[in-house]
Amino acid sequence: MDFLWVDFQGAAVWMWLAFIAAVIALLALDLGVLHRKSHEIGIRESLLMSGFYITLGILFSGFVWSQFGQQASVEYLTGFVIEKSLAMDNIFVIAMIFGYFSIPREYQHRVLLYGILGVIVLRGIMIAAGAAVVENYGWVLYLFAAFLIITGIKMLFSSSEPYDVENNPVLKVLRKRLPVTEGLRGDRFFTREADPKTGRLRTYLTPLMLALILIEFADLVFAVDSIPAIFAITTDPFIVYTSNIFAILGLRALYFALAALIHRFAYLKYALSLVLIFIGSKIFVADMLGLAKIPPVVSLGVTVAILAAGILGSLWATRSKPAATKPAE
Repeated sequence: MDFLWVDFQGAAVWMWLAFIAAVIALLALDLGVLHRKSHEIGIRESLLMSGFYITLGILFSGFVWSQFGQQASVEYLTGFVIEKSLAMDNIFVIAMIFGYFSIPREYQHRVLLYGILGVIVLRGIMIAAGAAVVENYGWVLYLFAAFLIITGIKMLFSSSEPYDVENNPVLKVLRKRLPVTEGLRGDRFFTREADPKTGRLRTYLTPLMLALILIEFADLVFAVDSIPAIFAITTDPFIVYTSNIFAILGLRALYFALAALIHRFAYLKYALSLVLIFIGSKIFVADMLGLAKIPPVVSLGVTVAILAAGILGSLWATRSKPAATKPAE
């Protein structure tokens, strides 16, 4: 059993195995016990689930502290906050996808939960690849930093155009290459039905499966921003990966509350853009000041301050704004 203490990507093998096992156990508990029967998730249940996951995520920072020290723990919390904040933009896209396919609210939790399985694998691959590149080519961090600054500036001045599900290239390919049912088949992702032309049984994708695939693709696109942002905080793959997964677990649980309030976050986009610009520019600022890096506590403090200002400012400015239509009732 000595291999369990072998270092792998910045942490002992047992830490990786324990983390993955814990996440799988949480998903099994959620899908197999708490939500074995599909039902509509209300705002109260959404907030309770999210609070549970956020608590676990914060408690995990204590484990990181005990194993790697205070600096690593602060870096983990910074990554956790950044990932959760950037992924909030994904909430709007998910709501649009559910609305386009008319996915009832009682089936949405099932899609989001299965989507986590894809996130665990895809984020793991991207983070492992990013860590390998950074380890061998340190200058890539400057490219990440420049990319974050440019992305932040573009977000700051971009127009808020609605997400166009109909013209998504992935959806077009799926519909062209694979058989898809016209409507839902309960909470099933696949169904076996007779082909109307040949009369033979064949496997069809349902709109629920199309929604899951598009949500996975959207997460992949958003990861292109969020992963470089966390690599700009720390290059430790274990810290990057665990902060990513805990943040996404909590945010997917919070979806049902945020989807109803998304119209209230009018200035969040500007706060997120400033966070990206700050995270990217601090690498260059540290070089100018002759520092190895900006202290993690400073990065965490500035990030939280920017996001808090954006959220509180949004809530104040939209305090009398009527609620938006619920997505995909």
